[in-house]
Amino acid sequence: MRYADTLRLVERLPERRPAPTLPSRLDALFERLAACPSEAEARPVEDEIWAAWMYDGHEEAEAALDRAASDLAARRFDIAETRLVRLARARPRWAEAWNKLATLYYMTERDDESVAAIRRTLELEPRHFGALAGLGEILRAHGERESALLAFRRALRLNPHLADVRATLRALGADA
Repeated sequence: MRYADTLRLVERLPERRPAPTLPSRLDALFERLAACPSEAEARPVEDEIWAAWMYDGHEEAEAALDRAASDLAARRFDIAETRLVRLARARPRWAEAWNKLATLYYMTERDDESVAAIRRTLELEPRHFGALAGLGEILRAHGERESALLAFRRALRLNPHLADVRATLRALGADA
């Protein structure tokens, strides 16, 4: 197993607590998300979770993360990387800074670095379904089917309304 240490963390996620630096309202949001009967009703709650993850309480840091996200969308990877590496150094306990860095590494096909950043994200925010879905994609690409299934299923336990993850599980011939 290529990413054994990260997979051990994923196996233990249900017993882990989120970092105290995360907004406390996330607990209620995750409860609401789990109770949503449909993907359409879940979407606004999921958006609130993402907004809470993007919150740091430090205006400059939040602006830097917004700019980095725009850089990623525009495929300005070198600029995004500079911003995100600086941000992760300056705000090492901000899970979403690490998640965006993981996304950058994934988009630039640097899987080992992406998994390391995903691991840091999950250490801080064990409920980060986006990081888990990304990890599942990397594992699947490396032919680690069972490990990918673990990551995808954990993501769905946290957010049962991830249609793409459900479709991926079906494509892999697995149940959610």
